[in-house]
Amino acid sequence: MVKTQGRRGEVASEIFSDIPDRFAAGMRLLALPRDAESPRRELELEEFWPHKGLVVFKFAGVDSISQAETLVGCELQIPRDQRSGLQPDWSYVSDLVGCTVFDGGREIGRIEQVQFGTGEAPLLIVRDAHAKLLDIPFAQAYLDRVDVEQKQVRMKLPDGLLDVNAPLTAEEKREMAQPRSKKKR
Repeated sequence: MVKTQGRRGEVASEIFSDIPDRFAAGMRLLALPRDAESPRRELELEEFWPHKGLVVFKFAGVDSISQAETLVGCELQIPRDQRSGLQPDWSYVSDLVGCTVFDGGREIGRIEQVQFGTGEAPLLIVRDAHAKLLDIPFAQAYLDRVDVEQKQVRMKLPDGLLDVNAPLTAEEKREMAQPRSKKKR
């Protein structure tokens, strides 16, 4: 959820769903804080409406701006038992966390998180065998197949993509931290 909206505790949110019309008054939703240490909070949806490219939600018991502020930054999730059925070869993004990513036959690492809003495709945040975090676009063009049951995401990544998205080495960080000497004219 991206911001408070109004004075009665409403919250505006982006929707990252291929089924945006699935909300209904009375349904239960989960608010997952960015801080993974904090617990999910169950909310009951009172009403909702579109507004300037976002959806505004009004939840039962959230009746002021200060109460709504506690929800800003949370990811809104639908409980598993309320999920809609998916078309064949579709998967819920939340099911990708914990899956192992392969590039061809080579194991890249395990998905720790999925980030939205960074570009056209969501980013898979993958921890490799060396404990480095890699950002891999979850783009259809790179996707071979997803097997949620086997916890595998098989991709065909372009040459060099993992090098571009790899974090800086310790040596690169030291070089960047050193001030550059000014050239004399």
